[in-house]
Formats: sequence, C-alpha cells, structure tokens
Amino acid sequence: MHTPLIKAALLCAAALCSATTQAKVEVEAAQHKTLGAVLAAKISEDIAPGDYEALLKGLRANPGKFARKIVLLDNIGGSAPEAMRMGRLLRETGFDALVPSSGICQGSCIYLLAAGHKKTVRGYVGLHRPPFPSGDSARAQAAHQGQRYSPTAYFREMNIPNRLAEEMQRIAPHNMRVLSSQELAGYGLN
Repeated sequence: MHTPLIKAALLCAAALCSATTQAKVEVEAAQHKTLGAVLAAKISEDIAPGDYEALLKGLRANPGKFARKIVLLDNIGGSAPEAMRMGRLLRETGFDALVPSSGICQGSCIYLLAAGHKKTVRGYVGLHRPPFPSGDSARAQAAHQGQRYSPTAYFREMNIPNRLAEEMQRIAPHNMRVLSSQELAGYGLN
C-alpha cells in the first residue's frame, strides 16, 4: 500500500549515503589577473571508487590552454587505488598540487600530492598504513578488481623516494603521523 513511498525513501537514503562516501571533486576554469587562464581542481572529503571518473569529467568539461593547473587538496584519504588513478591523471594533465593553510592531506591523499609537478604544503600532511593490505575496503576492492596496488611503484612513477612507502607501512592504520617541513622536503613533497 505504501510501496511507492518506501521505494522513494530508500532511493533518497541510498543517494545520501553514496554522496557522503565519495570525494567532492570540483573543477573550474578562472581568469587570474597576472597569470591568465587557470584551471583549478579541488578534491575534498573521502576518496572512493567513481572519483576518477568525476575528475576526468571535470577536466573534459574545461578544455583549452591554461597558464597553470592547480589541484587544491583538503582530503581525509580513502581508496588508495582510486587516489593513484586520480594522481596519474593529474600528473598526465600537468597539475601542480597545493595543500592550503586551512587544509589537510591525510592517508591516500598523499598519492594526489605526490602527483603534482610542483608541490606546496601550507597545511598538514598525515601518513598511516591503509587498514587493508590492498589499500581498500572489501567493497572498494570489488570496484578495483584487476588493478594492482603498489605504493612503491606509484611513488617511483612520481619521482618520490621509496622510503615514503616504507614509512607509511610502519604507521598503524588507526594512528596518524603529521610530517614536518623537513620530512616533506626530504620526500620531495614540498
């Protein structure tokens, strides 16, 4: 009798739940006074399967030449394989990375930061080992079947020292270690 109402409520609940599990990916072109055309991407919240496609869609919606491309990071991490896919796309398309003074880049966000051609950290960068050996939850692992998760190989691609991956593995998933300015510089992240 109330089946349509129940179905509508379930659809709304599912939409709200899925919206909170994905990163907020925004891509926008702007005109800067001195630089000219700039393309800015902002990645915040929690990285999840589907965020790569959202980033790609945003980039395709803003074609053209830009004086500078910047990804702003204020992200709590999430899916490591998805972050690596996004990082490769950012690297291929020529983005610099910025963690603003009010921002944090923790967990798998480190892969997005590592992808930047130039990296600027004014906020905080936190490291820890992923909660699961493959870098993802069971649900997210299903979405990434067939993709290899190798932080060491990824960092090598991005010209980041392998010792960053080693350091990440030493930090328990429920702990977070904030990197100092010296550590960021030593890893080539600032």
